[in-house]
Amino acid sequence: MNKSILHKDIQAFINTHLKSDSTKLILKGSPFAEVSIQEIVAQIEAKKKCENKLPTWFASKGIYYPNKLNIAQTSSEITANYKKDLIAGETLIDVTGGLGVDSSAFASKFNEVIHCEIDTELAEIAKHNFNVLKKSSIKQHAVNGLDYLKKTKKHCDWIYIDPSRRSDTKEKVFLLNQCQPDLTVHLDILWPYSNNILIKLSPLLDIKKTIDDLKFVKEVHCVAVENELKELLFLLEKDCTKTAKIKTININKNDIQKYDFQLDNKYNINYNFTLKYIYEPNVAILKSGGFKHISAHYNLFKLHPNTHIFTSNILVDFPGRRFKLTEKIPYNKKLLKRRLPTNKANITVRNFPETVVQIRKKTGLKEGGTQYLFFITNKEEKHVVLICEKV
Repeated sequence: MNKSILHKDIQAFINTHLKSDSTKLILKGSPFAEVSIQEIVAQIEAKKKCENKLPTWFASKGIYYPNKLNIAQTSSEITANYKKDLIAGETLIDVTGGLGVDSSAFASKFNEVIHCEIDTELAEIAKHNFNVLKKSSIKQHAVNGLDYLKKTKKHCDWIYIDPSRRSDTKEKVFLLNQCQPDLTVHLDILWPYSNNILIKLSPLLDIKKTIDDLKFVKEVHCVAVENELKELLFLLEKDCTKTAKIKTININKNDIQKYDFQLDNKYNINYNFTLKYIYEPNVAILKSGGFKHISAHYNLFKLHPNTHIFTSNILVDFPGRRFKLTEKIPYNKKLLKRRLPTNKANITVRNFPETVVQIRKKTGLKEGGTQYLFFITNKEEKHVVLICEKV
Protein backbone atom coordinates (compact mmCIF):
# COMPACT_ATOMS: atom_id res chain seq x y z
CA MET A 1 0.00 0.00 0.00
CA ASN A 2 1.63 3.18 -1.23
CA LYS A 3 0.19 5.90 1.01
CA SER A 4 1.53 8.60 -1.31
CA ILE A 5 -1.49 7.81 -3.48
CA LEU A 6 -3.60 9.53 -0.81
CA HIS A 7 -1.92 12.89 -1.33
CA LYS A 8 -4.52 15.49 -2.33
CA ASP A 9 -2.82 16.32 -5.65
CA ILE A 10 -2.66 12.66 -6.68
CA GLN A 11 -6.26 12.10 -5.57
CA ALA A 12 -7.29 15.13 -7.64
CA PHE A 13 -5.45 13.69 -10.67
CA ILE A 14 -7.23 10.33 -10.21
CA ASN A 15 -10.66 11.98 -10.00
CA THR A 16 -9.96 14.19 -13.00
CA HIS A 17 -8.99 11.20 -15.17
CA LEU A 18 -11.75 8.73 -14.31
CA LYS A 19 -13.01 8.92 -17.89
CA SER A 20 -9.60 9.09 -19.54
CA ASP A 21 -8.12 6.36 -21.72
CA SER A 22 -5.87 4.28 -19.46
CA THR A 23 -3.53 3.28 -22.28
CA LYS A 24 -2.89 6.92 -23.18
CA LEU A 25 -2.28 7.77 -19.52
CA ILE A 26 0.30 5.00 -19.19
CA LEU A 27 2.13 6.24 -22.30
CA LYS A 28 2.36 9.74 -20.82
CA GLY A 29 3.89 8.46 -17.60
CA SER A 30 3.40 9.64 -14.04
CA PRO A 31 3.47 13.36 -13.22
CA PHE A 32 4.35 12.44 -9.62
CA ALA A 33 7.72 11.14 -8.43
CA GLU A 34 6.26 9.23 -5.48
CA VAL A 35 3.77 7.15 -7.48
CA SER A 36 4.12 5.22 -10.75
CA ILE A 37 1.61 5.67 -13.53
CA GLN A 38 0.74 1.98 -13.20
CA GLU A 39 -0.31 2.56 -9.57
CA ILE A 40 -2.37 5.59 -10.56
CA VAL A 41 -4.12 3.76 -13.39
CA ALA A 42 -4.82 0.82 -11.06
CA GLN A 43 -6.56 3.24 -8.68
CA ILE A 44 -8.53 4.80 -11.55
CA GLU A 45 -9.68 1.44 -12.93
CA ALA A 46 -10.65 0.13 -9.50
CA LYS A 47 -12.50 3.32 -8.54
CA LYS A 48 -14.49 3.26 -11.79
CA LYS A 49 -15.72 -0.24 -10.95
CA CYS A 50 -16.99 1.08 -7.62
CA GLU A 51 -19.18 3.85 -8.99
CA ASN A 52 -22.25 1.61 -9.20
CA LYS A 53 -21.11 -1.32 -7.08
CA LEU A 54 -19.89 0.66 -4.04
CA PRO A 55 -21.33 4.18 -4.33
CA THR A 56 -20.46 5.14 -0.73
CA TRP A 57 -16.82 4.19 -1.30
CA PHE A 58 -16.82 6.01 -4.66
CA ALA A 59 -18.25 9.20 -3.15
CA SER A 60 -15.96 9.24 -0.10
CA LYS A 61 -12.71 11.21 -0.17
CA GLY A 62 -9.51 9.37 0.71
CA ILE A 63 -10.59 5.81 -0.12
CA TYR A 64 -7.70 3.56 -1.10
CA TYR A 65 -8.70 0.99 -3.73
CA PRO A 66 -7.29 -2.53 -4.00
CA ASN A 67 -6.75 -4.23 -7.35
CA LYS A 68 -9.66 -4.89 -9.73
CA LEU A 69 -9.79 -8.60 -8.77
CA ASN A 70 -10.51 -7.71 -5.13
CA ILE A 71 -13.23 -5.30 -6.28
CA ALA A 72 -14.75 -8.01 -8.48
CA GLN A 73 -14.80 -10.51 -5.60
CA THR A 74 -16.39 -8.25 -3.01
CA SER A 75 -20.09 -7.91 -2.27
CA SER A 76 -21.90 -4.94 -3.71
CA GLU A 77 -23.23 -2.33 -1.33
CA ILE A 78 -26.78 -3.43 -2.16
CA THR A 79 -26.19 -7.08 -1.24
CA ALA A 80 -24.12 -6.15 1.82
CA ASN A 81 -27.02 -4.06 3.12
CA TYR A 82 -29.38 -6.95 2.47
CA LYS A 83 -27.18 -9.25 4.57
CA LYS A 84 -26.95 -6.80 7.46
CA ASP A 85 -30.74 -6.87 7.86
CA LEU A 86 -30.78 -10.66 8.22
CA ILE A 87 -28.86 -10.81 11.48
CA ALA A 88 -28.09 -8.78 14.60
CA GLY A 89 -26.33 -9.06 17.95
CA GLU A 90 -23.44 -7.78 20.04
CA THR A 91 -20.46 -9.33 18.26
CA LEU A 92 -19.74 -10.68 14.76
CA ILE A 93 -16.53 -12.01 13.28
CA ASP A 94 -15.90 -11.89 9.54
CA VAL A 95 -13.29 -14.63 9.14
CA THR A 96 -12.63 -13.93 5.44
CA GLY A 97 -12.91 -10.15 5.52
CA GLY A 98 -11.48 -9.08 2.16
CA LEU A 99 -12.05 -5.42 1.34
CA GLY A 100 -14.53 -5.21 4.21
CA VAL A 101 -17.74 -4.19 2.45
CA ASP A 102 -19.81 -6.74 4.36
CA SER A 103 -18.07 -5.89 7.64
CA SER A 104 -18.88 -2.22 7.07
CA ALA A 105 -22.55 -3.06 6.67
CA PHE A 106 -22.60 -5.34 9.72
CA ALA A 107 -21.04 -2.55 11.80
CA SER A 108 -24.40 -0.75 11.83
CA LYS A 109 -26.07 -3.76 13.52
CA PHE A 110 -23.34 -5.04 15.88
CA ASN A 111 -21.49 -3.31 18.69
CA GLU A 112 -18.28 -5.08 17.68
CA VAL A 113 -17.25 -6.45 14.29
CA ILE A 114 -13.98 -8.36 14.01
CA HIS A 115 -12.55 -8.26 10.48
CA CYS A 116 -9.90 -10.88 9.71
CA GLU A 117 -8.00 -10.84 6.43
CA ILE A 118 -4.94 -13.00 5.79
CA ASP A 119 -3.63 -10.84 2.92
CA THR A 120 -1.63 -8.21 4.81
CA GLU A 121 -1.83 -5.53 2.11
CA LEU A 122 -5.59 -5.95 1.67
CA ALA A 123 -5.97 -5.92 5.48
CA GLU A 124 -4.07 -2.62 5.62
CA ILE A 125 -6.27 -1.15 2.87
CA ALA A 126 -9.43 -2.30 4.65
CA LYS A 127 -8.26 -0.78 7.94
CA HIS A 128 -7.54 2.55 6.26
CA ASN A 129 -10.95 2.61 4.57
CA PHE A 130 -12.75 1.73 7.82
CA ASN A 131 -11.18 4.84 9.33
CA VAL A 132 -12.21 6.97 6.36
CA LEU A 133 -15.79 5.67 6.61
CA LYS A 134 -15.78 6.17 10.40
CA LYS A 135 -16.45 2.50 11.19
CA SER A 136 -14.98 2.63 14.68
CA SER A 137 -16.72 -0.55 15.86
CA ILE A 138 -14.66 -2.67 13.42
CA LYS A 139 -11.50 -4.25 14.82
CA GLN A 140 -9.15 -5.24 12.01
CA HIS A 141 -6.69 -8.15 12.25
CA ALA A 142 -4.31 -9.20 9.48
CA VAL A 143 -4.63 -12.90 10.26
CA ASN A 144 -6.35 -16.08 9.16
CA GLY A 145 -9.82 -15.85 10.71
CA LEU A 146 -9.93 -19.54 11.67
CA ASP A 147 -6.56 -19.25 13.41
CA TYR A 148 -7.79 -16.14 15.23
CA LEU A 149 -10.78 -18.02 16.63
CA LYS A 150 -8.65 -20.98 17.72
CA LYS A 151 -6.13 -18.72 19.41
CA THR A 152 -8.49 -16.28 21.14
CA LYS A 153 -11.37 -18.74 21.69
CA LYS A 154 -13.68 -15.75 21.31
CA HIS A 155 -17.39 -16.56 21.26
CA CYS A 156 -19.46 -14.37 18.92
CA ASP A 157 -23.16 -13.99 18.26
CA TRP A 158 -22.50 -14.56 14.56
CA ILE A 159 -19.70 -15.83 12.34
CA TYR A 160 -19.71 -14.59 8.75
CA ILE A 161 -17.69 -16.36 6.10
CA ASP A 162 -17.29 -15.75 2.38
CA PRO A 163 -14.90 -18.46 1.12
CA SER A 164 -12.52 -17.38 -1.62
CA ARG A 165 -13.61 -18.67 -5.02
CA ARG A 166 -10.13 -18.48 -6.53
CA SER A 167 -7.67 -21.36 -6.77
CA ASP A 168 -3.95 -21.04 -6.02
CA THR A 169 -3.49 -20.17 -9.70
CA LYS A 170 -6.20 -17.43 -9.48
CA GLU A 171 -8.66 -19.45 -11.55
CA LYS A 172 -12.36 -19.21 -10.68
CA VAL A 173 -13.84 -22.12 -8.73
CA PHE A 174 -17.25 -22.55 -7.15
CA LEU A 175 -17.65 -26.03 -5.63
CA LEU A 176 -17.72 -26.00 -1.84
CA ASN A 177 -14.64 -28.19 -1.48
CA GLN A 178 -12.68 -26.07 -4.00
CA CYS A 179 -13.08 -22.80 -2.09
CA GLN A 180 -10.81 -21.53 0.68
CA PRO A 181 -11.42 -22.31 3.44
CA ASP A 182 -12.97 -25.65 2.52
CA LEU A 183 -16.15 -25.69 4.60
CA THR A 184 -16.65 -29.41 4.04
CA VAL A 185 -13.58 -29.80 6.27
CA HIS A 186 -13.45 -26.69 8.45
CA LEU A 187 -17.08 -25.96 9.33
CA ASP A 188 -17.00 -28.03 12.51
CA ILE A 189 -14.12 -25.87 13.74
CA LEU A 190 -16.46 -22.86 13.89
CA TRP A 191 -19.27 -24.23 16.08
CA PRO A 192 -17.45 -23.88 19.44
CA TYR A 193 -17.28 -20.12 18.82
CA SER A 194 -20.86 -19.32 17.77
CA ASN A 195 -24.33 -20.81 17.50
CA ASN A 196 -25.03 -18.89 14.28
CA ILE A 197 -23.13 -18.85 10.99
CA LEU A 198 -23.89 -16.89 7.81
CA ILE A 199 -22.16 -18.12 4.67
CA LYS A 200 -22.02 -16.42 1.27
CA LEU A 201 -21.52 -18.87 -1.59
CA SER A 202 -21.47 -18.99 -5.38
CA PRO A 203 -24.81 -18.70 -7.22
CA LEU A 204 -23.70 -21.70 -9.30
CA LEU A 205 -23.99 -24.17 -6.41
CA ASP A 206 -26.76 -26.74 -6.20
CA ILE A 207 -28.91 -25.64 -3.26
CA LYS A 208 -30.12 -29.03 -2.05
CA LYS A 209 -26.67 -30.61 -2.22
CA THR A 210 -25.13 -27.66 -0.39
CA ILE A 211 -27.73 -27.94 2.38
CA ASP A 212 -26.76 -31.60 2.79
CA ASP A 213 -23.05 -30.76 2.75
CA LEU A 214 -23.27 -27.97 5.31
CA LYS A 215 -25.91 -29.39 7.70
CA PHE A 216 -27.86 -27.31 10.26
CA VAL A 217 -29.09 -24.97 7.48
CA LYS A 218 -32.02 -22.90 8.72
CA GLU A 219 -32.52 -20.60 5.73
CA VAL A 220 -31.23 -20.15 2.19
CA HIS A 221 -31.48 -16.75 0.52
CA CYS A 222 -31.27 -16.45 -3.26
CA VAL A 223 -30.34 -12.81 -3.83
CA ALA A 224 -30.70 -11.11 -7.22
CA VAL A 225 -30.23 -7.47 -8.24
CA GLU A 226 -32.03 -6.24 -11.35
CA ASN A 227 -32.80 -9.88 -12.20
CA GLU A 228 -29.13 -10.93 -12.06
CA LEU A 229 -28.40 -13.59 -9.47
CA LYS A 230 -25.64 -12.33 -7.19
CA GLU A 231 -25.37 -14.50 -4.07
CA LEU A 232 -26.56 -17.60 -2.27
CA LEU A 233 -26.67 -17.05 1.48
CA PHE A 234 -26.88 -19.95 3.92
CA LEU A 235 -27.94 -19.22 7.51
CA LEU A 236 -26.87 -22.00 9.85
CA GLU A 237 -28.04 -22.54 13.42
CA LYS A 238 -26.26 -25.01 15.68
CA ASP A 239 -28.07 -28.36 15.86
CA CYS A 240 -30.95 -27.08 13.69
CA THR A 241 -33.15 -29.98 12.56
CA LYS A 242 -35.97 -28.05 10.85
CA THR A 243 -36.52 -28.18 7.11
CA ALA A 244 -34.70 -25.28 5.49
CA LYS A 245 -36.73 -22.26 4.44
CA ILE A 246 -35.93 -20.85 1.00
CA LYS A 247 -36.17 -17.08 0.56
CA THR A 248 -35.94 -15.44 -2.85
CA ILE A 249 -35.40 -11.74 -3.42
CA ASN A 250 -34.97 -9.68 -6.57
CA ILE A 251 -33.97 -6.09 -5.79
CA ASN A 252 -35.00 -3.69 -8.56
CA LYS A 253 -34.80 0.10 -8.77
CA ASN A 254 -38.54 0.54 -8.34
CA ASP A 255 -39.57 -2.53 -6.38
CA ILE A 256 -38.39 -5.58 -4.46
CA GLN A 257 -39.80 -8.98 -5.37
CA LYS A 258 -39.88 -11.53 -2.55
CA TYR A 259 -41.14 -15.07 -2.32
CA ASP A 260 -40.49 -17.57 0.49
CA PHE A 261 -41.28 -21.25 0.75
CA GLN A 262 -40.44 -24.31 2.78
CA LEU A 263 -38.19 -26.86 1.11
CA ASP A 264 -40.67 -29.74 0.85
CA ASN A 265 -42.51 -31.72 -1.82
CA LYS A 266 -46.10 -31.51 -0.62
CA TYR A 267 -47.34 -29.71 -3.76
CA ASN A 268 -47.98 -30.99 -7.27
CA ILE A 269 -47.79 -28.96 -10.47
CA ASN A 270 -50.68 -28.79 -12.92
CA TYR A 271 -49.85 -28.41 -16.59
CA ASN A 272 -51.85 -26.71 -19.31
CA PHE A 273 -51.63 -25.08 -22.70
CA THR A 274 -51.07 -21.34 -22.85
CA LEU A 275 -53.90 -19.28 -21.43
CA LYS A 276 -54.52 -15.53 -21.39
CA TYR A 277 -51.52 -14.50 -19.29
CA ILE A 278 -47.88 -15.62 -19.27
CA TYR A 279 -45.55 -15.44 -16.26
CA GLU A 280 -41.76 -15.60 -16.28
CA PRO A 281 -40.20 -16.11 -12.80
CA ASN A 282 -37.28 -13.89 -11.82
CA VAL A 283 -33.82 -15.46 -11.62
CA ALA A 284 -33.97 -15.91 -7.83
CA ILE A 285 -37.10 -18.05 -8.24
CA LEU A 286 -35.50 -19.97 -11.11
CA LYS A 287 -32.46 -20.72 -8.96
CA SER A 288 -34.55 -21.77 -5.96
CA GLY A 289 -36.45 -24.39 -7.97
CA GLY A 290 -39.65 -23.55 -6.11
CA PHE A 291 -41.89 -24.16 -9.13
CA LYS A 292 -44.40 -26.37 -7.30
CA HIS A 293 -44.82 -23.77 -4.59
CA ILE A 294 -45.20 -20.91 -7.07
CA SER A 295 -47.78 -22.87 -9.06
CA ALA A 296 -49.84 -23.69 -5.97
CA HIS A 297 -49.54 -20.28 -4.30
CA TYR A 298 -50.61 -18.25 -7.34
CA ASN A 299 -52.91 -20.91 -8.84
CA LEU A 300 -50.91 -21.09 -12.07
CA PHE A 301 -50.32 -23.77 -14.66
CA LYS A 302 -46.89 -24.72 -15.96
CA LEU A 303 -46.36 -25.24 -19.68
CA HIS A 304 -43.94 -28.20 -19.44
CA PRO A 305 -41.89 -29.88 -16.69
CA ASN A 306 -38.72 -28.29 -18.08
CA THR A 307 -40.22 -25.07 -19.45
CA HIS A 308 -40.21 -22.76 -16.46
CA ILE A 309 -43.00 -20.53 -17.72
CA PHE A 310 -46.45 -20.29 -16.12
CA THR A 311 -49.88 -19.33 -17.40
CA SER A 312 -53.39 -18.41 -16.18
CA ASN A 313 -56.63 -16.78 -17.30
CA ILE A 314 -56.63 -14.34 -14.39
CA LEU A 315 -53.90 -11.73 -13.91
CA VAL A 316 -52.14 -12.10 -10.52
CA ASP A 317 -49.24 -10.44 -8.72
CA PHE A 318 -46.09 -12.41 -9.44
CA PRO A 319 -42.36 -12.32 -8.55
CA GLY A 320 -41.20 -11.90 -12.11
CA ARG A 321 -42.40 -10.52 -15.42
CA ARG A 322 -46.05 -10.67 -16.55
CA PHE A 323 -47.32 -10.70 -20.13
CA LYS A 324 -50.56 -10.82 -22.05
CA LEU A 325 -50.57 -13.49 -24.74
CA THR A 326 -51.60 -12.07 -28.10
CA GLU A 327 -50.88 -15.09 -30.27
CA LYS A 328 -49.37 -18.55 -30.22
CA ILE A 329 -47.86 -20.03 -33.39
CA PRO A 330 -45.71 -23.01 -34.38
CA TYR A 331 -42.04 -22.21 -34.74
CA ASN A 332 -41.83 -21.34 -38.43
CA LYS A 333 -39.59 -18.64 -39.84
CA LYS A 334 -41.96 -17.44 -42.59
CA LEU A 335 -45.04 -17.58 -40.37
CA LEU A 336 -43.24 -15.66 -37.66
CA LYS A 337 -42.25 -12.83 -40.02
CA ARG A 338 -45.83 -12.50 -41.28
CA ARG A 339 -47.14 -12.18 -37.71
CA LEU A 340 -44.76 -9.40 -36.66
CA PRO A 341 -45.45 -5.81 -37.82
CA THR A 342 -41.79 -4.83 -37.39
CA ASN A 343 -38.45 -6.62 -37.52
CA LYS A 344 -37.87 -6.02 -33.79
CA ALA A 345 -38.74 -8.19 -30.80
CA ASN A 346 -37.49 -9.15 -27.35
CA ILE A 347 -36.64 -12.86 -27.38
CA THR A 348 -36.50 -15.38 -24.54
CA VAL A 349 -35.89 -19.12 -24.92
CA ARG A 350 -37.02 -21.71 -22.37
CA ASN A 351 -36.45 -25.43 -22.95
CA PHE A 352 -35.83 -24.80 -26.64
CA PRO A 353 -33.23 -26.32 -28.99
CA GLU A 354 -31.94 -22.99 -30.37
CA THR A 355 -30.31 -20.02 -28.69
CA VAL A 356 -31.40 -16.40 -28.94
CA VAL A 357 -28.42 -15.68 -31.21
CA GLN A 358 -29.35 -18.55 -33.55
CA ILE A 359 -32.98 -17.43 -33.69
CA ARG A 360 -32.02 -13.83 -34.47
CA LYS A 361 -29.65 -14.98 -37.21
CA LYS A 362 -32.27 -17.28 -38.73
CA THR A 363 -35.19 -14.83 -38.56
CA GLY A 364 -33.40 -11.51 -38.98
CA LEU A 365 -35.19 -10.14 -35.91
CA LYS A 366 -33.40 -7.33 -34.12
CA GLU A 367 -33.58 -6.63 -30.41
CA GLY A 368 -36.12 -4.13 -29.11
CA GLY A 369 -39.69 -3.09 -29.70
CA THR A 370 -42.80 -3.73 -27.63
CA GLN A 371 -43.38 -7.38 -28.48
CA TYR A 372 -41.94 -10.23 -26.45
CA LEU A 373 -41.40 -13.64 -27.98
CA PHE A 374 -41.06 -16.80 -25.91
CA PHE A 375 -39.63 -19.75 -27.80
CA ILE A 376 -40.66 -22.79 -25.77
CA THR A 377 -41.48 -26.48 -25.75
CA ASN A 378 -45.09 -27.11 -24.68
CA LYS A 379 -46.66 -30.04 -22.83
CA GLU A 380 -47.05 -31.95 -26.11
CA GLU A 381 -43.30 -31.59 -26.78
CA LYS A 382 -43.96 -29.19 -29.66
CA HIS A 383 -41.84 -26.10 -30.33
CA VAL A 384 -44.01 -23.00 -30.31
CA VAL A 385 -43.62 -19.21 -30.17
CA LEU A 386 -45.67 -17.15 -27.71
CA ILE A 387 -46.17 -13.58 -28.94
CA CYS A 388 -46.80 -11.36 -25.95
CA GLU A 389 -47.12 -7.82 -24.72
CA LYS A 390 -45.76 -6.80 -21.33
CA VAL A 391 -48.33 -6.07 -18.62
